[in-house]
Amino acid sequence: MNRYLRSLSSTEQVAALFIVVFGLLVIASVTAFLFTFRRSIDSRDEAWHAELSDFRDLLATSWFMVVVFWLAWATGDTMANILFGLIAFFALREFITLSPTRRGDHRSLVLAFFAVLPIQFWLVATRHFDLFTVFIPVYVFLALPVVSALSGDTQRFLERNAKLQWGIMVCVYGVSHVPALLLLQFPGRNYEGKQAFLVFFLVLVVQTCMLVQHLLTQRLKRPPSLPAVSASFNWESCGLGVLAGSAVGGLLSFITPFKPGQALGLAFVACVAGALGHLVMKALKRDRGVTAWGQRELSVTGANGLLDRVDALCFAAPIFIHSVRWYFRA
Repeated sequence: MNRYLRSLSSTEQVAALFIVVFGLLVIASVTAFLFTFRRSIDSRDEAWHAELSDFRDLLATSWFMVVVFWLAWATGDTMANILFGLIAFFALREFITLSPTRRGDHRSLVLAFFAVLPIQFWLVATRHFDLFTVFIPVYVFLALPVVSALSGDTQRFLERNAKLQWGIMVCVYGVSHVPALLLLQFPGRNYEGKQAFLVFFLVLVVQTCMLVQHLLTQRLKRPPSLPAVSASFNWESCGLGVLAGSAVGGLLSFITPFKPGQALGLAFVACVAGALGHLVMKALKRDRGVTAWGQRELSVTGANGLLDRVDALCFAAPIFIHSVRWYFRA
């Protein structure tokens, strides 16, 4: 089997990977669907059905992420940038919708959605790595307060600008680093055309970390470590989730240009960044007085909780890609 896989072209190897992943998701989804019929046998087991509901929610998130990344690979680098640009657009819209704005913010919002966002993804597509890494943290962070000041509205000036800057940093800057993985080069490592494996690697280790953390939180039922931030977060579940994601990363080293130890270390870095980023987003939701960025029953943005699905990845992607570029000079 290993010899057969090595005989395939890079495109065929990536296609085989997605076939396996879609197959596993289909099996898991069918199994979860069949378990729903247990309700007619034992309707008193509310806790079990609550766990099944959580599992189906996680499956839905997994389906969403896998389909997105399959489309990004299948449509090529240009369409991948456009696709992730749309994800960043709706995620930022979701963030801003739950944050109060004033008339004086309109110019800054137009700048964020229709100038900053497309320029950031254009820089990724044209491989201006040095500029795309500093464009938002430096130039945009300095420009937005200037535009806001020109509106003449100084009420809650610092808070309004910090809110918009933070939204751009998470939703645009973080998401833009995912398609940037498709553009990395590893001279001398025979990895041309296989960059989609890196996207899969990052998504899988971060998703494994969050999944294990969620399941252990449900099972262990430990008291929350930071109750003012999250009623479910505890350090034990978080640590075990990070270890699980790191272990998966080490096992998947064969699909990356990394050695097993390097893959494990980079997966650990990505999982820590993703887990702590998820915690930060929980704190932001507490500050806004909501339990989710978009309720499934009535999404305020039309994105249906998109930011809840990608928040950990928004933090993990920049840390991961810059760690890879620094260590491998990619």
